[in-house]
Amino acid sequence: MTFIDYYKVLGIGKKATASDIKSAYRKLARKHHPDLNPNDADAKRNFQQINEANEVLSDPEKRKKYDKYGKDWQHAEQYENSKQYQGQPTDSRGQKYSRTQSGGDFSDFFESMFGGSANAGRSRQVKFRGEDYNAQLQLNLSDAYETRKQTLTVNGGNIRITIPAGIENGQTIKIAGHGGPGINGGPNGDLYITFSIANHPGIKRLGNDLYIQIDLELYTAVLGGEITIDTLSGKVKLKVKPETQNGSKVKLKGKGFPVYKSDGQFGDLYITYVVKIPTSLTERQKNLFTELSKS
Repeated sequence: MTFIDYYKVLGIGKKATASDIKSAYRKLARKHHPDLNPNDADAKRNFQQINEANEVLSDPEKRKKYDKYGKDWQHAEQYENSKQYQGQPTDSRGQKYSRTQSGGDFSDFFESMFGGSANAGRSRQVKFRGEDYNAQLQLNLSDAYETRKQTLTVNGGNIRITIPAGIENGQTIKIAGHGGPGINGGPNGDLYITFSIANHPGIKRLGNDLYIQIDLELYTAVLGGEITIDTLSGKVKLKVKPETQNGSKVKLKGKGFPVYKSDGQFGDLYITYVVKIPTSLTERQKNLFTELSKS
């Protein structure tokens, strides 16, 4: 397994605080977001690694295991169980595991456990964690706007999961214990679900902010008035200022996308007005415009 330095992925040091991790993740996730880098395989891979790094380092228990075991952190329990079973010592820091007088590191241990060795008959009695499963789940933007429950079929069985509002396109979450079965009574693996969120017609999402274009009648743009628009949260009434120019933008604070796992927090909604030029004018209407142009 190729080792991925999660600290390096997020551009932080090993003494980074939870706040540092959160800030670095948000900055990099926005930079490499698939919506901002369409058809960019490198950006997609970077985005997945950023999510993976955040998933581990933002969880104190996972981070503790990662700091101690490195790339083998997911097998920490197997290491400890095997160490107790075989009665082999570690050094004062717990950084080495020795099967013989010559010693070896964690990677050597796990390679011998999973790759086979002369002691294979003995290792078969050790409990091993099951294989992790990976799946992809497709959602519409409107589906990701609200927290919802969904039933999935995994290995012929149904599991019911809760999908938090604000889930990102390309984000991966873990469902513990729903991967492959453990060996010799070991724990099951985990299920990792990556979400693919389709764009919504007329609405663009960037992070927690939403962007839409609204057609505006010329008369309303000139004279001002009130219009009603459709948003993911329902219909919203807007007051249009007189002499609104084509391409004008307005921001509706808190009317954007919900912030992931932050109840009551939302991004903003940005609206761009596109002024429509009237067509099929009557002669009288043309004359009025002619008079207006001369005034």
